[in-house]
Amino acid sequence: MARVTYVSSSGGRAELAPHAHGSEMNFTEADVDAKQETLNAYMARKGLRSTAQRRLVSDVFFKANGHFSIDEMLAMVRVQEPSVGYATVYRTLKLLAECGLANERRFDDGVTRYELAGDAHHDHLICVECKRIVEFEDDEIEAWQERMASRHGFTLVSHKHELYGLCEACRKAE
Repeated sequence: MARVTYVSSSGGRAELAPHAHGSEMNFTEADVDAKQETLNAYMARKGLRSTAQRRLVSDVFFKANGHFSIDEMLAMVRVQEPSVGYATVYRTLKLLAECGLANERRFDDGVTRYELAGDAHHDHLICVECKRIVEFEDDEIEAWQERMASRHGFTLVSHKHELYGLCEACRKAE
């Protein structure tokens, strides 16, 4: 599969390639088609049409690797089809979140980003300079959070763990 690299105005990079979600989670075309079918079924239940542009946006999203704002996704989609508008990307990403195929993330910069929803829980490291986002999983951190919740009489239902700092490249640039 050919890769297209997009560099956002914030310095973030995206490659259009099978999605990796922290650990390797590569999707085949059949996986992407199954996700498209899930989206199509959801839209049919809501009485919404499936359009070529909506299909393109969701296809690019399913094959992208990362956390993308609407503007970043729009730029990636326009590499393939310059006529796609902001509203189409916005509505498609919202639909993907509504039907459980995407997660909306709001980090401390206030920008809503979308990532492919997956079965595995993960946490985030975010560079405050270049905005690079790294997903990670750590059983010790998860166990510690459970112990802290229990110690204070809580049962965890969900959580978000975000760590902010400077990535290695930004530290070297200073």
